[in-house]
Amino acid sequence: MSKVLAAQAAPYSRMKTSNSITVLDLFAGAGGLTQGFYAASPRFVTERAVEFEPAAAASFAATFGDKVYPGPIQDWLVKENVPEVDVVIGGPPCQGFSQLGKQDPEDIRNSLWQPYAEALARAKPKYFIVENVPAFSKSQQLQDFRDATGPEGLIRDYDFQWHVLNSADYGAPQARKRAILIGHHRDLPFPGFPLPTHIGRHRTVRQALRGIATRVTQTTLPERSTDYAGRTFAGAFRTSELHLGRDYAKQSLERFAEIPLGGNRFDLPEKLQAPCWIKHKTGSADVMGRMHWDKPSVTVRTEFFKPEKGRYLHPIEPRAITHLEAAKLQGFPDDRLWIGSKTAIAKQIGNAVPTALGRAIASRLVASFPR
Repeated sequence: MSKVLAAQAAPYSRMKTSNSITVLDLFAGAGGLTQGFYAASPRFVTERAVEFEPAAAASFAATFGDKVYPGPIQDWLVKENVPEVDVVIGGPPCQGFSQLGKQDPEDIRNSLWQPYAEALARAKPKYFIVENVPAFSKSQQLQDFRDATGPEGLIRDYDFQWHVLNSADYGAPQARKRAILIGHHRDLPFPGFPLPTHIGRHRTVRQALRGIATRVTQTTLPERSTDYAGRTFAGAFRTSELHLGRDYAKQSLERFAEIPLGGNRFDLPEKLQAPCWIKHKTGSADVMGRMHWDKPSVTVRTEFFKPEKGRYLHPIEPRAITHLEAAKLQGFPDDRLWIGSKTAIAKQIGNAVPTALGRAIASRLVASFPR
């Protein structure tokens, strides 16, 4: 690691004790699920993490300690011994059957449940968690995973149940739905799904962004770099350093000025509409949408900095939400660390599981372990 990263100790690094609940985090990203587990209990300790994207792996290492294998899970399974742990968590990539864009049942990423199952068979956990997009619940991959728990299957010692959970029901200021599988060894009872805590009192964008300056003056990351896994990256940066805007074109600013609180592209006069919008009077009402102050946000995706991608305009300012604001809608604390370019960090933020949902799941699991 570089002098910068070495001098900035991982803020959430933990040492294993006799009372620890050990965790293996697969397809870990920057550590969204781990962040939620660590928020739930000091007993959870990462034994190993695996992440293919180098910048995301570096962010995980900077925040939770250098416990990451920065490469494909298939390579890790060949090169390392899988540690036996108490809990395995992770979210295999979902792009092949996501509701966004073109669905491709043959997308190679859809088969990544198989190395996840292989890791489960070797890690021999008491429990495991799989998170994915809601469409996963209707996919062939879910059925394949179910078949793997059959009498002759790779993970025949396990059973699981799944449910689609809304992060807003668990305290996230974001209406993000995820398919959650909770698995257990057949010698142990099913631990149950977390009970919703915020139905009827969802946290709002206003609450999440309280204390953050509405005006943004910076557009670039601080000059800082670090080495990780043989590469040099920008960073590490604290969440609190990510209040960064963009240099918008004149037409974009004119569009933003016409869109009211809660409005969208349908509020634009024809002279400010893109040709494709003029031709299509129906479709998503979130395109060029402005967030509501007093509701949870829509799902924060990887291109939240582009208003044309969804309802990502700040409630009152002529701009998209910043990386800091997106991270706050995901529940990330000010002191966690991020490594990579602005685009890479946005991807890490958008791909993460909201901390509140991860914490709720972890809190349910910890009750199943002896004190």
